[in-house]
Amino acid sequence: MKVAVVDIKGKETGREANLSDAVFAIEPNNHAVYLDVKQYLANQRQGTHKAKERAEISGSTRKIKKQKGTGTARAGSIKSGVFKGGGRMFGPRPRNYSFKLNKGMKRLARRSALSLKANDKAITVVEDFNFESPKTKDFINVLKALGLENKKSLIVLGESNNNVYLSSRNLKSSEVITSSELSTYKIMNANNVVLLEGSLEGIETNLAK
Repeated sequence: MKVAVVDIKGKETGREANLSDAVFAIEPNNHAVYLDVKQYLANQRQGTHKAKERAEISGSTRKIKKQKGTGTARAGSIKSGVFKGGGRMFGPRPRNYSFKLNKGMKRLARRSALSLKANDKAITVVEDFNFESPKTKDFINVLKALGLENKKSLIVLGESNNNVYLSSRNLKSSEVITSSELSTYKIMNANNVVLLEGSLEGIETNLAK
């Protein structure tokens, strides 16, 4: 698959990038995408939620009323969950939400996500660029030139670039990552994926296995 390479002003450079069909033009596996996104979101959960149960509540242990003859249900402890101030019944406990997903499945999911974006013509290839210093204004100008100012965008660099990263950090609608940080969730969460030329080799090396 060939895609025109543009510069940071949105103008075509006259060159084309050859995107690997093994990564950007496969038959998408929607279930693999679902599982990888589910794992990513599960891994974000801290799992530190906790509610006090009746054994952890401070209170009297005396029997609060006689067993029979009251006409109401028997009750043996003020710490029971049926009373105000009592322990919570079947409350949340700390737990680990993460689960295992093998590497082959994760690679398939990322290839599927990139192929879905390619089918939607939501992938743009931009020549490598840098800023002299971190400036959010310069980064916004790049997004405007690419027609992505009001869209959620994912910019993928070949290698870490501090000036570009810091220039984008204040923008909620745009995220800058390196090719090694690419995930199915981030691809699917963006309206448009911007690939710098320097990132293509790393993406294809990591995913075309």
